[in-house]
Amino acid sequence: MSHEGILEDQGRDPVAYFAGHGVPRDQVLDDSVAIARDYSRTSRDFDVDGPHVITGPIHVDGAEPGDVLKVEMLSMLPRVPYGVVSNRHGKGALPRLGGGAVPAGITEAEIMPPVATDGRGSGEPRGYGNVSVFTPVRQDPQGGLTGVLPRGRSGRIAFPLAPFTGAMGVAFATSTELNAPALNSIPPTLGGGNIDINLLGVGATFFLPVFSEGALFYVGDPHLSMGGGEVALTALEGSLRGTFRLTVCKRGSGDAPSVAFHYPFVETPDAWVPLGLSDPDGSQRSGSGGLDVALRRAVVNALDFLQDDLGVDRAVAYAYLSAAANFEVSQVVDRTVGVHAVVLKAHFSD
Repeated sequence: MSHEGILEDQGRDPVAYFAGHGVPRDQVLDDSVAIARDYSRTSRDFDVDGPHVITGPIHVDGAEPGDVLKVEMLSMLPRVPYGVVSNRHGKGALPRLGGGAVPAGITEAEIMPPVATDGRGSGEPRGYGNVSVFTPVRQDPQGGLTGVLPRGRSGRIAFPLAPFTGAMGVAFATSTELNAPALNSIPPTLGGGNIDINLLGVGATFFLPVFSEGALFYVGDPHLSMGGGEVALTALEGSLRGTFRLTVCKRGSGDAPSVAFHYPFVETPDAWVPLGLSDPDGSQRSGSGGLDVALRRAVVNALDFLQDDLGVDRAVAYAYLSAAANFEVSQVVDRTVGVHAVVLKAHFSD
């Protein structure tokens, strides 16, 4: 389930919100209506709590701490013919900061949304500066699905959908104390979570280290498409029906990359994707300034994989990464930021 259309800054009434964009009632999910209704019965702080609608936790028989949970993406089917891209709370890559501070590298006039923005859009309360861009989905002549945005006074912007779920994880906590703060769905961790790597579409595999008995897998934050970085704060958000295969991998079995026993790891049909996070245990609450930390960890994890799993001399692996691997920004908007390496399998075929 997507959170867009049901959040407080959109009026918490998806029927009314989407009707304002020409969506008939029969194209608004009953699930969305029910969740919006239930929100009114739940103690929730819109300024602090994570926005995501999460499915889980799912107990996986046989999963124990020290194992790896292998998550295969079998299908991702859009449930509605539209999505929403939102820049809210003055967040994103060009945010407003507390106390009127301006992020380094830009001027106040370059903040997005503009500082003067105050409650634009259907049903939005004043003060959050939410700019939500409704995005219809259309079928292209080849039968694929395309997101469509207006292009100024005339024309349009059209881009292909590439559905995936931004949040997939297992139970992870840094403290077992009774007074430990509640976990939040926004920052990713060593247990995965809101990892937001756009390579995790159909055919990809996500490997997660297991920290609790049964793994306690969860999934949410469905995306119809997302550019690397997710710079405006959200992707093209839209509800999906996802099908996943969950497999427990034991140490020494060879069923999971060695790195995956202590750090999340992605594999696609064409590439191995080691990743790095700026604040993987949630202790630093670093923002986009942590990109250098995330990059270094992605490099180390890539070196470990090349050396330990593919048998490459570490110095040669370092040279290879510099010559032929791409390091890409996963996202810069989830407190803990991410970088991932793309190591093409074709480079290692004999």
